Amino acid sequence: MSGEWLTPEQQHTWRVYLRMSALLPSYLGRQLQRDSGLSLPEYEVLVLLSEAPGHRMRPYQMCEALSWEQSRLSHQLSRMSKRGLVARQECAADGRGAEIILRTEGADSIRSAAPGHVAAVREVIFSRLTDDERAAFEKACATILEALEDQA
Repeated sequence: MSGEWLTPEQQHTWRVYLRMSALLPSYLGRQLQRDSGLSLPEYEVLVLLSEAPGHRMRPYQMCEALSWEQSRLSHQLSRMSKRGLVARQECAADGRGAEIILRTEGADSIRSAAPGHVAAVREVIFSRLTDDERAAFEKACATILEALEDQA
C-alpha cells in the first residue's frame, strides 16, 4: 500500500508547492492590478508581444508560448483589444491568418508595469533565495518541465 501514497516528506513538499502555486500568481496579479491596472494574463500577453519581432505574433504561437487553449487566448485578446492594448491584423504572408500586434497603449502599459512587477518578483523570490537555492530551484523546475514535455 505504501507504494500508492506519497511519503510524508513528499506529501509535505507537494503541499508546500501547491500553496505557493496558488499564492504566487494571486500576489503578482494583485500587485499588477494595483500598480498598473493590468491583470497577470494581460501582462503575460504584453510581454510576449513586446519581445516578438515587429511586436507581432500569430495566435497559435501565443497559445504555444503561454500554454493556453485557443479559446482562452481568443477571449483574452478580445478583452485586450477593447482596451486598445492589442489589435488583430490580417497576416501579410497568409491572407487566411491573422497576427496580433502590440498597440501603442499596450507598449506603454508594459513599460509602465514592468518595473513594479520585476520588483515584486525580486522581493518574494530572488531576495529570499541564496544563489545556490536559486540554482537548485531552477534545476528542479527544469527537470519537472522536461518530464511534462515528455508526456506531451
